[in-house]
Amino acid sequence: MDNFLKNIVRYPRFFISSVLGLIFVILSPFKNLVKTTKSRIFLILFLILFFTALQNILKNMLGF
Repeated sequence: MDNFLKNIVRYPRFFISSVLGLIFVILSPFKNLVKTTKSRIFLILFLILFFTALQNILKNMLGF
């Protein structure tokens, strides 16, 4: 039973480290985009457009 409880306690740590690793792997290509000014401007415009579109979609879905 002691071994079982040790395994149960380890799962949250494994989950957090897996999620952080996944986020790091997904965001690492964007690190290269920030190096040049032209790419940085493109990335900023893309993020603004993405969040504006997301905001409009959520407003329409929720009826605001």
